[in-house]
Amino acid sequence: MRRGVMYGMMAGAIWGTVFLVPRLLPDFAPMRLGAARCMMYGLVSLAAALPMARRLAGKLARADLFAVAKLALVGNLVYYVFLTAGVHRVGIGPTSLIVGVLPVTVTLAGRRDAGAVPLHRLLWPLVLVVAGIACINVDVFATGPAPGAPGGVVDKLVGVLCAAGALGSWTWFAVENTRYLRRNPRFDGNEWSVLLGLATGLLGALLWLACPLLPDAATQALHPEARWRTFWVLNLGLAVGASWLGTGLWNAASKRVPLTLSGQLIVFETLFALLYGFIYDARLPRALEAAAIVLLLAGVTWSVRRHDDSGSAQRKLSDAAALSANP
Repeated sequence: MRRGVMYGMMAGAIWGTVFLVPRLLPDFAPMRLGAARCMMYGLVSLAAALPMARRLAGKLARADLFAVAKLALVGNLVYYVFLTAGVHRVGIGPTSLIVGVLPVTVTLAGRRDAGAVPLHRLLWPLVLVVAGIACINVDVFATGPAPGAPGGVVDKLVGVLCAAGALGSWTWFAVENTRYLRRNPRFDGNEWSVLLGLATGLLGALLWLACPLLPDAATQALHPEARWRTFWVLNLGLAVGASWLGTGLWNAASKRVPLTLSGQLIVFETLFALLYGFIYDARLPRALEAAAIVLLLAGVTWSVRRHDDSGSAQRKLSDAAALSANP
């Protein structure tokens, strides 16, 4: 389980970059950014799939194809379009904070799964997590709109709704992806990541074909060649790092930790997103931001210890049962 925790932290560190790229590319539409990232992810996954193509083909069933298509659509394409729209309208801070409620929503969604720690034992760790998120919210909204964000009431409302849409889609993906991997242990984390990438690439290509129909298509076509080059380089970086490597690490974590704990680990995505934002803005965290980081880390650490204690107790009960059955 400790190895799974480390994999989850590494995935969070990589996924934090997805909040920074929309900030670097505010002049590109969210749907275009989502389509480009997904297509690049598909190309990287295609290269990774070639050596294992025969093995994967032998494992796949029709139900797997349907499941991977749903997970790719909701967890990759829809999630990133919502997230990008949120960053464009309200900035990295508020968007990462709304998505940062994932430790709570995923924990609540997985509380009935096998191996889950009873919710009452996670109450105080969750209180710390919620308190940390509240601290950052107070700080962000008290200091006004983020640099580069429009700042209008309608834009803020749309941005918050888009961030909430990203939260909903990622909550569903995290729960369903973990459950499917548990039910189908024949796929390892790398194989499932490749399959998700291939499905995501196909969906991204379909969305890219529809991009010329967007209202701002004429404006997008006026970007200079250097800007398009930056666009593709950053999306390739997201494809290799956040999409392929990050998903592989998360799948490896999902197979090793209870679903309630995986929900707690997602908080590291928020922490790293905020860290990258501080670096980009060339500043240190303010007092409330620093307090929030401490609270979030304390909540996750406490949750890990609760899962450790629960796992040790379950192993002792199992050993006692085995001894009584075989005196």
